[in-house]
Amino acid sequence: MRARLLIAFTLTLTVSFAWGKSAEEWINDEFTISTLSKKEQLEELEWFRRAAEPFKGMEIYVVSEPIDTHRYEANVLAKAFEDITGIKVSHEITSEDDVVRKLLSQIETSLNIYDAFISDSDLIGAHVRSGAIYPITDYIRGEGKEVTLPSLDLNDFIGLPFTTGPDGKVYQLPDQQFPSVYWYRHDWFTRPDFQERFRKLYGYELGVPLNWTAYEDIAEFFTVHVREIDGERVWGHMDYALNSPALGWRISDAWLSMAGMGDVGLPNGKPVDDWGIRVSGCRPVGASIERGGALDSPAAIYAIKKFVDWLRFAPPEARQLTDAAMGRWAASGKIAQQIFWYTAYIAQVTDPELPIVNEDGTPKWRIAPSPLGAYWDSGMKSGYQDAGSWTLTKNTPVDRRKAAWLYAQFTVSKTVSLKKTMVGLTPIRLSDINSTEMTERAPYLGGFVEFYRSRARNYWTPTGTNVPNYAKLSPLWWKHISLAVEGKQSVEQVMSNLAQSMDREMAVIAQEEPGPCSPKLNNKADKGFWISLPGAPKPKRNENPPGRTMSYEQAIKAWQ
Repeated sequence: MRARLLIAFTLTLTVSFAWGKSAEEWINDEFTISTLSKKEQLEELEWFRRAAEPFKGMEIYVVSEPIDTHRYEANVLAKAFEDITGIKVSHEITSEDDVVRKLLSQIETSLNIYDAFISDSDLIGAHVRSGAIYPITDYIRGEGKEVTLPSLDLNDFIGLPFTTGPDGKVYQLPDQQFPSVYWYRHDWFTRPDFQERFRKLYGYELGVPLNWTAYEDIAEFFTVHVREIDGERVWGHMDYALNSPALGWRISDAWLSMAGMGDVGLPNGKPVDDWGIRVSGCRPVGASIERGGALDSPAAIYAIKKFVDWLRFAPPEARQLTDAAMGRWAASGKIAQQIFWYTAYIAQVTDPELPIVNEDGTPKWRIAPSPLGAYWDSGMKSGYQDAGSWTLTKNTPVDRRKAAWLYAQFTVSKTVSLKKTMVGLTPIRLSDINSTEMTERAPYLGGFVEFYRSRARNYWTPTGTNVPNYAKLSPLWWKHISLAVEGKQSVEQVMSNLAQSMDREMAVIAQEEPGPCSPKLNNKADKGFWISLPGAPKPKRNENPPGRTMSYEQAIKAWQ
């Protein structure tokens, strides 16, 4: 009898050790903040436990890019999910371009290596055309109905317009979001001596720049005229331009729309988007002006000329940096402003030990609306917003897809989403954005909360559905733009070649991926014909209007 009790006791210990913490323990230890009550959290986690019963003991494989949010998922949420459901998750972290390659490889080979992907919504154009992705709308109404969380609350997700196709279906479920906005040293901009010097030199107030003229003036002011602050060399601009895929993302991530190249419309311009691609209905018909596109238009040339020219106001190292390395420069205390700054770097600039943070933890920096180029028109998108989203492939076995869908929902569920938002600062739910906890943290985030509580979150958008195949077209950007950065070709020649390359690649896509929304290029026409029509491509404008600025307080109100 004692032997049987000892065996039973030993088995109980073994099971408890293997099983890990209970749902209640996870709530008390990790998910202490949530827009749900503790009772509601327990009910939600109990639903996951029951729904996962048929898949207990299974190991699933997912992959995502290396940002703090995904590291939290891989290191914490995967373990919590396993403890609660009995489903083990291998959550791989790899580079963004590798995620895309793995997704394409799985689609092309039909070999199921990963059961779900967190990939950028920038691929939405390919997803709606390929037929290889299981639209979330269809999934939750069909195969996944019984494993779809009752409290998922799709209407609470702020990024659904970014993952919705022309057919009205949601193709991907947002997992994290972050915009590229204007970042600057508020403490420097409000120094009376700098304000007076700037006013004497440029004839207007030093403040948040509203247009590219003002941004350029401020860049010159700090790089050329101020030069040093407290014995340290300072710079009026920061960017990155290493000849690598990251350079392509830097430009394709809405740089041309900030200049004003495309058409009015949200989340992307129609019929010409921020890649300069024109569509007719859902069919891409060209990127070059000759075919009705705008990639080699005056606005596009202006945008790239400014990008290249402004590097003279940045540290020399900028030409050899990628986005990841650039993120550390703001934290160094040597940069006055950045026109294009990913809020995914907020964690890097909030450490109280940094020279850009006050002793009480509040920032010396702020984020504000991005200054807009000379071709920008009211009603256009104002910048880029990344939206890494859960993506299900049709070639994943049914049971594995269901188990992966459970994990995907767990990582965005209301039980855990507020804590995940506070860790990674990549909010996806309106309820989290409007939470008391977010209000309390707002003074330490330099305008981040104000951005997400304003209409601005709808004007900073990812790549849209005009782009028929992101993976095939995106490499063209850096291969051509690098030639302008390195001075090997004029910007005019670079953009002409890039537009022609886009057209040629879309012609190939049309043959390889036929369908009702595949590319069908317009016949070439005189450039003057297309430029004479309303909208993009736009005729040449005054590219150096007077500089305009406003105070931070006014800029934040403008977001509203």
